[in-house]
Amino acid sequence: MVRDLRINSHVISDDIKRAPNRAMLRAVGFSDEDFKKPMLGIASTWSEVTPCNIHINDLAYKAKEGARDAGGAPLIFNTITVSDGISMGTEGMRYSLPSRDLIADSIETVVGAESLDGFVAIGGCDKNMPGCLMAIGRMNLPSVFVYGGTIKPGRLNGEDIDIVSVFEGVGEHSGGSISEEELKHIECNACAGSGSCGGMYTANTMASAIEALGMSLPGSSSNPAETPEKHQDCYNAGQAVYRLLEQDIRPRDIMTKEAFENAITVVMALGGSTNAILHLMAMAHSAEVDLSLDDFNRLQKKVPHIADLKPSGKYVMQDLHEAGGVAGVMKLLLKAGLLHGDCLTVTGKTLAENLEESEDLKVGQKIIYPIENPLREDGPLVVLKGNLAPSGAVAKVSGLKVKRMSGPAKVFNDEKSATEAVMNGEIQAGDVLVIRYEGPQGGPGMPEMLSISAILVGKGLGESVALLTDGRFSGGTHGLVVGHIAPEAQTGGPIAHIKNGDIVTIDSEEQILNVDVSEEEFAERKLNWSAPTLPTRGQLAKYSRLVSCSSIGAVTDNFETADKPSTVKA
Repeated sequence: MVRDLRINSHVISDDIKRAPNRAMLRAVGFSDEDFKKPMLGIASTWSEVTPCNIHINDLAYKAKEGARDAGGAPLIFNTITVSDGISMGTEGMRYSLPSRDLIADSIETVVGAESLDGFVAIGGCDKNMPGCLMAIGRMNLPSVFVYGGTIKPGRLNGEDIDIVSVFEGVGEHSGGSISEEELKHIECNACAGSGSCGGMYTANTMASAIEALGMSLPGSSSNPAETPEKHQDCYNAGQAVYRLLEQDIRPRDIMTKEAFENAITVVMALGGSTNAILHLMAMAHSAEVDLSLDDFNRLQKKVPHIADLKPSGKYVMQDLHEAGGVAGVMKLLLKAGLLHGDCLTVTGKTLAENLEESEDLKVGQKIIYPIENPLREDGPLVVLKGNLAPSGAVAKVSGLKVKRMSGPAKVFNDEKSATEAVMNGEIQAGDVLVIRYEGPQGGPGMPEMLSISAILVGKGLGESVALLTDGRFSGGTHGLVVGHIAPEAQTGGPIAHIKNGDIVTIDSEEQILNVDVSEEEFAERKLNWSAPTLPTRGQLAKYSRLVSCSSIGAVTDNFETADKPSTVKA
């Protein structure tokens, strides 16, 4: 007897009382035959507001085609996206991280309200991917994620450029090394079409992590946006979600602690974005997997950095695709004993079984270094702790020559005033630039600091000025930067109480972030401190009151602990 795959939708399809419900579905194209099939959602993040997502409508239709051909009754629905690259450096960046949770909430809402039996989720820009996976983890219905794919590199004067080239160009122009006309040429040539930012920035980092997690099809994370392979990825995902229903394989069968360790391992090996730490913890929280900063530190010590990829390296995701892709890298890591090969994946096979069918990295490729001769012996994402960050902070040290720095703090309460100081030449080599009240609650929204970090690099200060914040950094950021400082300033963390001239020490090898202020002095400074006023209406007001500490993923549904926002002044 064939098992009924309508695990949820039977409440609509079979019940005589649900005739009105079925009437609504007939209006969108359902027939009697469709009501005998499982209802499969295609969660599309298509939007014209960013090149990362502008092509995803076509991809959604390919996923729908695959799901229908497999035997399902598919329905496309949309969710939001925002462009990090467009909002960067503006007040709009405060909405970026909250959009991750809105995406998760909206997918959960549609899947739950429409009684869908499974779904494919397709994401492009940075927050789409963790948002989709958070919904997948919460709903625990047969699901597959598809990455919309990376953008092609831009070309200027015979060299590859990308969006980070433009941000750094602003700093070069400010420093007088390029003209306004030269900056305009960079601006006009950096983004070559559809797809997400091309280096190992947050989008490509998360796509790689999700393939390693087992929640996307083998090879799909590195297939570029504007290729036949990407269309095939989406068709195959529609087919795969039906097979998962047949096999009753749920996301939480795949998203285990060992699978998250695989994802972290791949992120470390590739030199991925610091945002991966925040997002992987949020995804694990949704799947009820216990993942902490300690897990990242443990794996950082054993996984070598082997990928010469931007922002600290030379190459982009398309180059990696042509060299053998993320699957080729994973095959290398598995042979070295660094991955759990027995983890289940959305193919219904184990990770090791999938990789048996994958090609090795191409002979002579220059992007991925041998395990025995890495760029760095351990991982480049480092968790720091100390009296300035008792709950942790995150640094990315790939490509850095400076391992330790001590210098006087120059403290700013927002990114705008700090940026003006940098542009005006007020920040000098040896300074420790501190930007606070930019955390999840205090921002609100934990904005990224790519704009100011890129200006520092462009002005030649990338390794001589340390930049510290309770906010975040883009995956495109490089230089001496430390983010996610927790507890954040808004909740009265130590970063709220440091002053201009305090000596701050960053030591990436000892994994220390300290300030030369005694406990007694901190206690004295706290006596006259009160938290700044937060918004009282709208999305950011809701977010600031619900969001957790960055050290546990900045999630908005963490009701198990007492980690709540501080009292807000009237």
